[in-house]
Amino acid sequence: MGWFWADNTPSPNAPHPIPPSNATPPPECPMHNASTQSAPFPTRNLPPSTPEGSCPVRAPNDPIPSTEASTMSKLNPLNYMPTSLSQSRDTRQTIHLPTERETSSIPRGDTEANWEYPSPQQMYNAMLRKGYDDTPEDAVESMVAVHNFLNEGAWAEIVDWERRFSRGLAHGWQACRRGEEGFLEEADRIASSRDVAAPKLLRFQGRPNEMTPKARILDFMGRMYPAKFGCEPPFDRHDWHVQRRTVDGQTKEVRYVIDYYSAPPEPTGEPVFYLDVRPAVDGPTAAAERMMRWGGDFWYRASGARVRETTS
Repeated sequence: MGWFWADNTPSPNAPHPIPPSNATPPPECPMHNASTQSAPFPTRNLPPSTPEGSCPVRAPNDPIPSTEASTMSKLNPLNYMPTSLSQSRDTRQTIHLPTERETSSIPRGDTEANWEYPSPQQMYNAMLRKGYDDTPEDAVESMVAVHNFLNEGAWAEIVDWERRFSRGLAHGWQACRRGEEGFLEEADRIASSRDVAAPKLLRFQGRPNEMTPKARILDFMGRMYPAKFGCEPPFDRHDWHVQRRTVDGQTKEVRYVIDYYSAPPEPTGEPVFYLDVRPAVDGPTAAAERMMRWGGDFWYRASGARVRETTS
């Protein structure tokens, strides 16, 4: 789900509607099936212990020479993906795939540009590189469209959190005390009270094999009470590091965790996904934000405040 490239070449904006398709995202993309294991890093090839023409005895503290860059050095530290992927048509390819890349609506933290999505040709080449030779070529464009749509949806959820809490906990409580419906009714007034800069995505990382604590609890509850909590565990997990600009002009890095759940497809065959997006509990502030948003909405509805406001 989280493939971005950092080039600044202008590209058309990412589409929002999901095109009719029952295709699911590719296995190496972070929107992959949980049962698929990521390909291991290739073994680093070290040079001979005594290169030709060198002294056969090396001092204990001398660095070991290397004839090739390490695997990690070849990855973009912002997304842990290869710094570039070929746009060339593969020799095994039978149909043409577009090479145009779409620009997302997600601003980057290190430049004034937005993150960019891979082209269908890049994604197909990446899948072949990972060893997934059975990927249907005619489904790659639909996979890219779903991939891009889910990224846009995840960012919209993060922006929604930032609208509540980037101005501080006091402002966040005013935004949360009347629940989700109340926030939507007052969103424009609340947003205009103290303007701050929009958030930016600094970097992200897919962690499909590491379940979040919340996902583990829900999975346990589903096993204990399948009728009420039964559902498939998330097939992917992402950490997005976001730059928050506070009202005093300072910047703060906030980590968000995203769990990706799949659901039965629509009757038309379109895939259905659910995203659970929230700030990671890296400190008391993040914990308070989560308690305010979810607790405020629960209490507002459970106490009957909405009904009293309607009838008064």
